[in-house]
Amino acid sequence: MSAAAKTVWAKYDRKSGAWLPLWRHLADAGGVAGLLWDEWLPPSVKSLVADEMPAGQADARKLAVWLAGTHDIGKATPTFACQVDDLADPMQSAGLAMPGRRQLGSDRRIAPHGLAGQVLLQEWLSREHGWSPPASLAYAIVTGGHHGVPPGDSQIHDLDVRPELLRTPGPSEATWLHMQTELLDACANTFGVSDRLPDWRHVRLSQPAQVLLTAIVIVSDWIASNANLFPLVPDERVNRPDRLESAWRGINLPRPWAPEVPQEATVERLFAERFDLPTGARVRSVQAEAVHMAREMPAPGMLIVEAPMGEGKTEAAMAAAEILAARRGAGGCFVALPTRATGNAMFSRLAHWWKRLGLEGDQSVFLAHAKAALNENYLSLMDAAGSQTLCAVELDGEDDEWRPQQDKRSGSAEFIAHQWLRGRKTGMLATFTVGTIDQLLFAGLKSRHLALRHLALAGKVVVIDEVHAYDTYMSVYLERVLEWLGAYRVPVVMLSATLPAARRAALAAAYSGRPAVADELPDDPRYPLLTAVTRQTPPWTTYPPAAAERTTDVRVERIDDHLDRLADLLQSELADGGTVLVVRNTVDRVLRTAAHLRTRFGNEAVTVAHSRFVDLDRAARDAQLLQWFGPEGKPPTNPHIVVASQVAEQSLDIDFDLLVTDLAPIDLMLQRMGRLHRHPRGDSRQSGRPPRLRDARCVVTGVDWRTEPPTPVPGSEAVYRLHPLLRSLAALLPYGADQLLTLPAHISPLVQEAYGDQPSGPGTWAEAMAKAEEADAEHRNDQRWNAGTFCLGEVRRPGQALVGWVDAGVGDADETRGGSAQVRDTNDNLEVLVVQRREDGTLGTLPWLDRGFGGLELPEYAAPPQRAARAVAASALRLPDRLSTMAIIEELEASTPQAWQSKECHWLAGELILVLDATCRTRLGGFELRYDQLDGLTVTSARERT
Repeated sequence: MSAAAKTVWAKYDRKSGAWLPLWRHLADAGGVAGLLWDEWLPPSVKSLVADEMPAGQADARKLAVWLAGTHDIGKATPTFACQVDDLADPMQSAGLAMPGRRQLGSDRRIAPHGLAGQVLLQEWLSREHGWSPPASLAYAIVTGGHHGVPPGDSQIHDLDVRPELLRTPGPSEATWLHMQTELLDACANTFGVSDRLPDWRHVRLSQPAQVLLTAIVIVSDWIASNANLFPLVPDERVNRPDRLESAWRGINLPRPWAPEVPQEATVERLFAERFDLPTGARVRSVQAEAVHMAREMPAPGMLIVEAPMGEGKTEAAMAAAEILAARRGAGGCFVALPTRATGNAMFSRLAHWWKRLGLEGDQSVFLAHAKAALNENYLSLMDAAGSQTLCAVELDGEDDEWRPQQDKRSGSAEFIAHQWLRGRKTGMLATFTVGTIDQLLFAGLKSRHLALRHLALAGKVVVIDEVHAYDTYMSVYLERVLEWLGAYRVPVVMLSATLPAARRAALAAAYSGRPAVADELPDDPRYPLLTAVTRQTPPWTTYPPAAAERTTDVRVERIDDHLDRLADLLQSELADGGTVLVVRNTVDRVLRTAAHLRTRFGNEAVTVAHSRFVDLDRAARDAQLLQWFGPEGKPPTNPHIVVASQVAEQSLDIDFDLLVTDLAPIDLMLQRMGRLHRHPRGDSRQSGRPPRLRDARCVVTGVDWRTEPPTPVPGSEAVYRLHPLLRSLAALLPYGADQLLTLPAHISPLVQEAYGDQPSGPGTWAEAMAKAEEADAEHRNDQRWNAGTFCLGEVRRPGQALVGWVDAGVGDADETRGGSAQVRDTNDNLEVLVVQRREDGTLGTLPWLDRGFGGLELPEYAAPPQRAARAVAASALRLPDRLSTMAIIEELEASTPQAWQSKECHWLAGELILVLDATCRTRLGGFELRYDQLDGLTVTSARERT
């Protein structure tokens, strides 16, 4: 290389003065990209790029390596080089004149090195190889977007009219141009693309391919920028032959999952090998059909499994995912759940499945939500990974990834929470990932480093549970994500017990990319239902029978919404013992109901379950409910009542003798009924239940039955809106003493009626129903409009560059305070961490917490010790909507110990602390707050106190 090219710098450490030449960093990044391609990327990702290239895999690998090897060419410009005087001086001595940093001033912002590199690469392709601007832009945009945000049209235009920012005008301009051309020529020759560029200029690179290539370049750059792996040494040591190999050993990325289709195994044998089936258990027809369809669908696509609660949909999804992964060449699996609680519960179940897959070598695992490090099962994997190399990743000044630290723990595990693959931005790249639905919906959100999230999903099978649980706002994001997953040819398995036909059609249309697919789906109310959807072929549906032994006849009854009336009913029904689940639609109704029932039945006979418990208390409450009411549970010997909010609808496999529930949308009513006589009790099905409770009964309340139509209580209407409630009520009208509701046979007809377009309910309801429907349609239109603000655009035609792909986005997508509100149409409930000021004035954790976290002393003017800080982090609590205001935030910030906000205290930095007194009470924003282990948080306003 010329003397000028050798002086161009890429990396600099201000503390030590060490630096790295640009040519060396480009070689490092290209080398890393080659190893990522050969050792880490799953076949599904590689094939998507290869299918577009003339020479297939060979071309695709060269393209990825070349783009990584040229990604920082924009640093070979005066606007970048002038930043460090000690490194700019040798460049000027070599003939590369440049203005000073102060002289350039704010003009430097016009030419960030990513955008500058994009323009330089386009110029070179046009000047040296005859490429047209549109053809070159689809490739060069990868360089422009390698810091997470592809440039927009206005940014490109602003730089186009300022060419002096790329090469200093005057005598040195030719030297600048020669040096830039020399480096790009060297990259083309070194990475073996010089003879391929004539063929590539005719390839209309698709947007999915552009996204994946951008992500590969980002990962390559992050690894190559790690000074622990690639030291900043500009002398002869920079050419050590083992530089790349040593770095690769240091980061030690696990290889992707490489499953094979278990062709010879029968379904029974496959399930016996993969899951802990009870003795004598048989594979259900839904599970067998899911395996069959995964094997036989024309191409790995989307499989929608609609089946009753408790039918084994999760195991069906895992078995189908293994087959689809093998067929597609996917290298991992991501499971999306509605909430953190359901994600935590699912993590343990999936861990058993992973361990039975017969994998070779370590596999990376990630629990993708903000409280993952508090999950004991996940924490054990983090501990087991202690012997792995812990890497730092520099994000050009972003200090939000892992930093090197001493870790003397040792251990090995078949599954590890790999240090680099559990960072905030890299965690989704792990092989096996469990997270909330937010993590999936973030893939449809215009946000920084979105390409990384797409790479993570493009290489996996995606399983989405409880599909029916997402409203119009979230569905806008879900459908856009499905469109991109379909374009990536990602296998998807969707699970639901209650899916309206219109939602099924919308999901199928989004994934297939064919709006007409809705007309190809049969209009058939049979249930269970499995639907297979691909990008090229008509949908395939099948109707396996539900397990006969799971049929339950439910008598639907109604009572007035008076607590004395409820107490009288339960006193009568529990005369011979038994268990009752009372589901309320708001936490306040839960607490009022529980307090009233305790006056009649005693404190020991009533348990509450809702979302206003600190994390550890809620986990302990869930464990207690499973111990009492789970499949192998042993209920209390005396009558017992559980009063719960919507937390009882999903994730908990619990079973009760009698159900009392507030009116809710029909799908949620059916979910609640799924907790009624869920498991056989006694020798002959339900003979083990009290005699008067051996017939399943669902008692509906929360309604003023005297009006026409009946009027739901205000809290229910605020949560669900009037129209879905009235449609649900209309669908349930035929069922009562004379006609039983049969599960699962009536699930689909009820859901289709309640969510269909046909009029419903008596004629006397027509006016009220029409008014409610109009308001509901307006609400849903508002949700669609609001969701569209930051929703990612459609997949555009091949050859269209990713210019402005995430323009006007939200910055980083995360699950921090307010993060989930980006993809959910909900009020941003504040999350606080709860501690107690004891009688002696010191701070401590709540005294009763389990896991040894209770009663730990907390220093007020210093960061707490690691264990105590973790105990505080495990005491998170969400405040109700009326306490989620800026005034409350300011009040909490004032009471939060400032010493806990330092970056060194990573468990607590940025968190709000709620300090309770010795009696677990406090005042906040004019409200009185009381917390106890049995009831969680109670909030009382001044008006309510009087």
